[in-house]
Amino acid sequence: MIEINKIKIANNLPFVLIAGPCVVENRDLVFFTADKIVNITSKLNIPYIFKSSYKKANRTSVNSFSGIGDEKALKILEEVRKDFGVPILTDVHSVEEVKLASEVVDVLQIPAFLCRQTELLVEAGKTGKPVNIKKGQFLAPDEMKYAADKVISTGNQNVLLTERGTTFGYHNLVVDMRSLVIMKKLGYPVIMDATHAVQIPGVGGKSGGAREFIPYLAKAAMTIGIAGLFLETHPEPEKALSDADSQLPLKFLEDLLIQVKSIDDLVKNFNELEIK
Repeated sequence: MIEINKIKIANNLPFVLIAGPCVVENRDLVFFTADKIVNITSKLNIPYIFKSSYKKANRTSVNSFSGIGDEKALKILEEVRKDFGVPILTDVHSVEEVKLASEVVDVLQIPAFLCRQTELLVEAGKTGKPVNIKKGQFLAPDEMKYAADKVISTGNQNVLLTERGTTFGYHNLVVDMRSLVIMKKLGYPVIMDATHAVQIPGVGGKSGGAREFIPYLAKAAMTIGIAGLFLETHPEPEKALSDADSQLPLKFLEDLLIQVKSIDDLVKNFNELEIK
């Protein structure tokens, strides 16, 4: 179990939601989305961590939107943290970014493409802050042990592992639900990213997506008994400046959370069957 601002996160506890727009596009969008999600999660009694990337370094095309400026975006995230009283999670892509972001946010996230970058993982670990490592699309779930070990080597035990799909041929991802079970057995809280998992990578110079599958992946993952659900959500995904095709329309968030909470509550009332 790890604890983030009094939020306890473990595979056998009620799930935590990590959600927000993919990237900080502007202050109005971020505050509107945060306000809506805080109201929904408060009503449903779901622990909540706000997520938005202050910059996007791993875009498909050089012409893709990458951010509004590091300091400006981090300032907005800092305001969300203060005004709404919620922890903040954001991506980091380099040692320098770790130093910058760790002064503002509560959780550092290692993007899937960078989950083997030793210097990045170690530097994130040295901050003492919780580190959410996304499983690379190219890795087997048991290999995430070595990514976690790099953070743990610094004395920081606060590690989360996130599933976000596995490369399946060209321009496609699949989710093997066994991955969640395998990563749970590594001893860390496991998160399901049900939005990046529906991406269709590298189509026409950008990532496409099939957002209609988000609810199915989210509900399927909750049957396994995991620590949390990661969702990128946007009031108008079709206008989003990043991951437009794979973000959940904000208007559907409450209904989806009602369903996944019911599944989570049910599953965690039973003992897991250990079949050997």
